[in-house]
Amino acid sequence: MAGIYVGSTSGYSGKNMVVMGLGLRLQKEGYDVAYMKPVGALPKEVNGKLGDEDAFFVQDILGLDEDPELVTPVVVTQDFKVKAFSGKCSDLMGNILRSYDAISKDKDVTIVAGSGSMYSGRYCNVDGIQVVQTLGVKTIVIDRFQKELNYDYLVVLKDTLGENLLGVILNDIAPNLIDEVETLIAPFLERNGVKVLGVIPRDPLMGAIKVADLADRLGGKVISAHHKSDRIVESFLIGTMQVENFMTHFRKHKNSAVIVGGDRSDVQLVALEGDSPCLVLTGNLYPNDIILTRSEVLEIPIIVVRDDTFTVAKKMEAILERHKLRDVIKIRQGAQLVSSNIDFAYIKEYLGLK
Repeated sequence: MAGIYVGSTSGYSGKNMVVMGLGLRLQKEGYDVAYMKPVGALPKEVNGKLGDEDAFFVQDILGLDEDPELVTPVVVTQDFKVKAFSGKCSDLMGNILRSYDAISKDKDVTIVAGSGSMYSGRYCNVDGIQVVQTLGVKTIVIDRFQKELNYDYLVVLKDTLGENLLGVILNDIAPNLIDEVETLIAPFLERNGVKVLGVIPRDPLMGAIKVADLADRLGGKVISAHHKSDRIVESFLIGTMQVENFMTHFRKHKNSAVIVGGDRSDVQLVALEGDSPCLVLTGNLYPNDIILTRSEVLEIPIIVVRDDTFTVAKKMEAILERHKLRDVIKIRQGAQLVSSNIDFAYIKEYLGLK
């Protein structure tokens, strides 16, 4: 029986995408796959049993139905935090080890999902480093490009984990950075003993969000073209510039929501006619009747929010960066990205999978 721990250098790095991609690929190749998430940060109760929201979702995608208390033996609730910071935690790592032994029994490979970064959970001694060392599993670490790659962190993890570090995956790499990553960063890591298992290019769909979900996350409401609230937003533009300049900028960015003041009907009209997936009107200002009519005719939803434009833009940036992988189309795309860009032959050889 083989075990893989999927961790990352920071939260929201693509762990679920890689876990599901690995699991689905291994299942397709005929392996009996088990899954667990030792530490859950998103408490959710199903049929009277407490588990983790992400773990429930991943189990469903992989077609598994294990006891949530075994899948996620440590769930971080407010009560748990109080006990942890008070030094009153029970044998957490012992519970994790017993759960792992039970879930992995008679399986070909068990995928263990991390939570947060490799050091998250250190306050109660259930961080990724200690989980890996206790379970004796091999580790794949994901580093998502956010302003830069954490190459120092990855080398330190190699020093810390030694042979337990199977390799790293460099995720969400923009097209203009692929060459630098492949010719400079990856060779540097390899020279320092860090195996680069794959470089996953940025895919706009993976960070996309439905208009209805966006309205909910922004605390706003859809006021027109409600039947098109399933349209996809991949990025956003701020419509505060002169309309001529905005038009030039807008043509270069498809599938971008336009954040604009409710009193800027000129920019609103350009965005509608240019087939923006949606308009986000700030300051709780409603559009005029002409804009509302065009919105309905062109089937482009309008969201009205209370916040100012700057605040909404900051929220949008965080939402698109951290939106959960939930839609079927995104799951399929994520699985394809993992399958196409990861060195599965090396992973199976390292794990001793025949």
